[in-house]
Amino acid sequence: MMQKKPLSLTQIVVATSAGNALEWFDIAIYAFFAVYIAKNFFPTVNETASMLLTFGSFGASYLVRPLGGMVLGAYADKHGRKAALLLTVGLMMIGTAIIALIPTYETIGIAAPIGVFVARLIQGFSAGGEFGASTAMLIEHAPHRKGLLASWQFATQGLATLMAATFGFVLAKLMTPAALEAWGWRVPFFFGLLIGPVGLYLRRFLEDAPDFTEARHTTTPIRDVFATQKLMLLVSIGALTVSTAVNYLVQYVPTFAIRQLHLDASTGFAATILGGVILTVVTPFAGYLSDRVGRLKQMSLAALLFLVTGYPAFSYVVAHVSVTALFVLVGWLALLKAIYFGALPALMSEVFPTSTRATGMSIGYNIGVTIFGGFTPAIITWLLSVTGDKSAPSYYLMLTAVISLAALAAVGKIQPAPRKAGLAI
Repeated sequence: MMQKKPLSLTQIVVATSAGNALEWFDIAIYAFFAVYIAKNFFPTVNETASMLLTFGSFGASYLVRPLGGMVLGAYADKHGRKAALLLTVGLMMIGTAIIALIPTYETIGIAAPIGVFVARLIQGFSAGGEFGASTAMLIEHAPHRKGLLASWQFATQGLATLMAATFGFVLAKLMTPAALEAWGWRVPFFFGLLIGPVGLYLRRFLEDAPDFTEARHTTTPIRDVFATQKLMLLVSIGALTVSTAVNYLVQYVPTFAIRQLHLDASTGFAATILGGVILTVVTPFAGYLSDRVGRLKQMSLAALLFLVTGYPAFSYVVAHVSVTALFVLVGWLALLKAIYFGALPALMSEVFPTSTRATGMSIGYNIGVTIFGGFTPAIITWLLSVTGDKSAPSYYLMLTAVISLAALAAVGKIQPAPRKAGLAI
């Protein structure tokens, strides 16, 4: 029998990242089309209440992500990265199919929002295992180029944002508002459903790296993480905080443009397209740079810039409402985010040993995303309502920047062992 030829690094990146992009596309379109989902599935007399219910459903799905991270992360550590990655894509397709096909509240009543909620829970559980398994797969195939290889994990999230925003822009331009609200918002969900099998097909050819197959494995990765790796877990959560907050802040831009700046829907989507382009293009370069200059220096600088420029940037856009100002704001946020999170997955992977890497990263990532990401749109909506200040999103941005700076300062306290393994800090 002929021996199967191993995939090249480029093929591994494509196979791993393509499935990741498809999963995050399905997540992004829910946030981008929140205004239309609110009217179809969460109708109330009060528009703010309707939006809070919609984003609350979006955020509630993140409550199940730590569970998905534990279950699927442990599955990846015990049974292999490939097996877990095939499972996550399949689950995501089920959740997307429900949202694409379910009738509206007007047709089936309370079953409609319940169905959307269940679909989001399935997607959240699936996404919970994606980050740890896919990042571990990438860095274990190239331990000497962790920053560059792992950065594709987040670069493809930028690509997903770009794809989702492009759908929004094109649909807003080609369709009437009534048609977009009635059925047009379903189109990107059907697209995500149709291309899901591509991710399954590509991932069938992946194989686990020698770094994983030859390592000593544990039968209790979840217990090991919580019993002996608490500081590692806290550092990974804190380091992720500002990155995930900005990610969902950018996804909130179409809603922010419509409701706060009173710009048309296509403008908000166009600005987000710019953000997606920057994230997709710059992130791999940021990952490569982190292998050269050190991850801590690079990430600390970006987090500090988030802290000192957040409020001035939002205040300027609110005081000088224009398409150009909105584009500059989104471009600046996306650039800083790309510089920061291009180095982030490699940093997170380096603080956990191989035997618990997928579990540790999955749990840390999903706790951080749940607390500081999934509820970002709802928190921002609440801040805007309570303060009456259209610059209120910057308050949350600055808070998350402080948390991440504190976590980065604590990285050196973990232990010297990662340095011997090549920790580029």
